[in-house]
Amino acid sequence: MAIDRVAIITGGANGIGKACARRLSEDGCHVVIADVDAQAGQELADELGAEKNKALFVQCDVSDRLAVNNLLAETRSAFDRLDILINNAGIVAGGDILTLSEADFDRVMGVNLKGAFLVAREAAQQMVDQIEAEEARSEDVRRRYAIINMSSVNGVMAIQDQLAYCATKGAINQMTKSMALALAKYGIRVNAIGPGSINTDVLKSVNDDEEAMNKIMSRTPLQRIGDPDEIASIASFLASKDASYITGTTLYADGGRLALNYTVRSD
Repeated sequence: MAIDRVAIITGGANGIGKACARRLSEDGCHVVIADVDAQAGQELADELGAEKNKALFVQCDVSDRLAVNNLLAETRSAFDRLDILINNAGIVAGGDILTLSEADFDRVMGVNLKGAFLVAREAAQQMVDQIEAEEARSEDVRRRYAIINMSSVNGVMAIQDQLAYCATKGAINQMTKSMALALAKYGIRVNAIGPGSINTDVLKSVNDDEEAMNKIMSRTPLQRIGDPDEIASIASFLASKDASYITGTTLYADGGRLALNYTVRSD
């Protein structure tokens, strides 16, 4: 009988992370929701079966090494293993090269990049330890273990007043490749997802702003904002055996934005 897989989702209490937690739970995984939002995180864990030992919430600031260590310790204590990491926690802070404060730069770097590194490092070590202890066949390993980093179209295309965010997402793309190369010999696959405009709390204000919505539609050939469930579907695929030969790449779900050379009419 196959061992149920265990997944950590950072930034898992809201938005894309919440959708990923729900989808992986539907896929049969035990899910560990890591977030600084204790109320939303615990509510989601309860919804996904905390009482039945199917879900766990751990309050965690991913930029804090000790908090990350505790996250892995809590995961091992509850489920005794880890198979999937969705490295999703992220924040934004407005500012261009002339206006961005050092404090905001450090804050975004701390969560989006350092945090992703800290969680991935601990998760990867846990996975390697399991593989070596279980003496697992390579075929079984590549179908079981996956790390998925959350990037963005802004890892490729820049926004002038989101310098820190764009810098972190570009770095996430390169970190994904480097991680994939280092972990390939163990059979652990590492990929990233690059969402475009997705209907999360960050974009809620746009829904009532016709000018802002028209601007987004002008650069989106599919002429709509994406849904968090659509990103969760990609995470589910990358974590599945169907993606067993995919590693070191970033899959973009952006409504055609990266393919666009000119803006398109929104009417």
